[in-house]
Amino acid sequence: MSNPVATHTVRAACPHDCPDTCALEVTVGDDRVVKVSGAADHPPTAGVLCTKVAYYPERIHHADRLLYPARRVGAKGPGARFERISWDEALATIARRFQRIVASDGAEAIVPYSYAGNSGLLGYGSMDRRFFHRLGASRLDRTICASAGALGYQATIGASVGLDPENVVDARLIILWGSNSVVSNLHFWRLVQEAKRRGARLIAIDPCRTVTADKCDQHIALLPGTDAALALGLMHVLIRDGLIDHDYIARHTLGFAALRERVLAYPPARVAAICGIDEVEVEGLAHAYGDTRPVAIRVNYGINRTAGGGMAVRSVACLPALVGAWRDPAGGVLLSTSGNYPVATAALEQPELMPEPMPRIVNMSRIGNDLLRARPAIKALFVYNSNPVAVAPHSAEVVEGFAREDLFTVVHDLFQTDTADYADILLPATSHMEQLDVHKSYGHLYLQVNQPAIAPLGEALPNTELFRRLARQMGFSEACFSDSDEDLCRQAFDWSDPRLAGLSWERLRADGHARLNLPRGAAPFAEGGFPTPSGKCEFHSSLLAQAGLDPLPNFIAPHEWRESELATEFPLALITPPARNFLNTSFANSARFLAQERSPALYLHPADAAARGIVDERRVRVFNRRGEFHARAVVTDRVRPGVAMSTSIWWRKLSPDGRNCNEVTSQALTDMGGGATFYDCLVEVADA
Repeated sequence: MSNPVATHTVRAACPHDCPDTCALEVTVGDDRVVKVSGAADHPPTAGVLCTKVAYYPERIHHADRLLYPARRVGAKGPGARFERISWDEALATIARRFQRIVASDGAEAIVPYSYAGNSGLLGYGSMDRRFFHRLGASRLDRTICASAGALGYQATIGASVGLDPENVVDARLIILWGSNSVVSNLHFWRLVQEAKRRGARLIAIDPCRTVTADKCDQHIALLPGTDAALALGLMHVLIRDGLIDHDYIARHTLGFAALRERVLAYPPARVAAICGIDEVEVEGLAHAYGDTRPVAIRVNYGINRTAGGGMAVRSVACLPALVGAWRDPAGGVLLSTSGNYPVATAALEQPELMPEPMPRIVNMSRIGNDLLRARPAIKALFVYNSNPVAVAPHSAEVVEGFAREDLFTVVHDLFQTDTADYADILLPATSHMEQLDVHKSYGHLYLQVNQPAIAPLGEALPNTELFRRLARQMGFSEACFSDSDEDLCRQAFDWSDPRLAGLSWERLRADGHARLNLPRGAAPFAEGGFPTPSGKCEFHSSLLAQAGLDPLPNFIAPHEWRESELATEFPLALITPPARNFLNTSFANSARFLAQERSPALYLHPADAAARGIVDERRVRVFNRRGEFHARAVVTDRVRPGVAMSTSIWWRKLSPDGRNCNEVTSQALTDMGGGATFYDCLVEVADA
């Protein structure tokens, strides 16, 4: 009999782009991750993990992990082949090409492309930002997920703060607005379930009947991109019927008189027509909201991915102040908790390293267009923490741009993704279980440390060490490029901030996690004190007025609106929310999860399917003027008429036709924040 392998447990944190930021207990044996569990002593996690992370050992030790630097041999694109090289050769090649580009075209011709493939503060943005700032490269505007909603919320509330999610258990009414919490915010859903056991009513607002909507008392299936209209209609009824808190409005809000005039244009009948719902639903929701205390809204970023996405989030964020919901600890609205953390962003990123004048900004949501048309031309791209060939909108242009023979591309990743197929130099990245990091969250109020559980596999490097080495190769001599990962962890927060009172890096490292020093069970804006310029909830936003935008909440129709001429040719509104087993394209190369998802699917209402002669399980073609992709038809009343849904995001090379849903999505931007408009997309569907 063989001796059992000795194991030990390491404290870690999940780095994926999810509000839950779970605390992990990683069991290690024989230098391998053998088990990943949720930490029972971390209140938000409470010992529970999503299925994706529970099977994390399969991802860490996947047979396709990239382990060594490589150089492409042969053509770019699907089927690309690479040969192993040393780190010295890889770094020398990158430095030589960068120096040549700087000399001939200027440093702005080099563009970093990254997002939240790793949400740790070090992995997301620290040594990498220092490197590109010192280089003078173009600055990347990271807009692809949340920028519109974040700005709309900031214009109203002042920062990404609000309802403490732990308080929601005491709410009597919870509105889940554009939030499929069971899939994308599992641990918040656990709190919602507790509230329901205590008697709370749950209402889901979503174009589709999601698994979350199944468990709610009511589902309102509005058309995509009409959320602001619904919020304005609710305000109309609340004001008309006297369901507002006059005292709270007078003392803690700005611009009520102008708001009252604005919402006169949004009576329930008009709103119902815009949203594609019944007038009685508008009236009923307004009265439920105005008559109930405490009442909480959980709004998510899905509603910010249309033309009026920023205004949609802003309009929803106005509702709690109108009825005085902020008076209650379990009342108000939650978009993100990230603004509660005193992150020392400047200390991590060192923006003073940038030259003057500051380099241009490239919007990541338009990378396809910019690779083909930006001037000065983009000559080099360094991709990490992202997979733009699969995730960026309007894939045809993205692929065409990446396929340019004169574009020098470096990709740092765990796997040979769709983007990696276009790399000139391919670099192996560590997983979070092979590196040190520190984490905030956008779904709870706990800081966490991620301890490395195992040594880096092969020759993989974390982002921090990669850019340290590349800085040396480029001859950058500033002392900041010598900071260790532990130095960066010390620099990551303003430890003197009252929200971190009694906490230090040493204590956090020893304990693994700690709650911010914010009072439990408190109502943050019961007496106003909003972090806006006025200190009030701004119905009339000075921030938007200064930017030349409409300072009042308003409805902005989708770019591709159902009443437009385009809708005659392409009458279905396509939305592409996350598949349950994927997180964007992370986990989308797992054999386990691919088997569960089966194939790309398109959900169609029976009436829409019948009108096109489409039957369940038949392969269909989804198309518009930008392109097309193939999917398996799922005929179901879970989607409302006029809406098609395709869960995302499949790797292109693992899809039956080598394409995914972003073949048809648009590079048009949101009303504010320069955000992507993935859910602002008209299509037609036919048999393939």
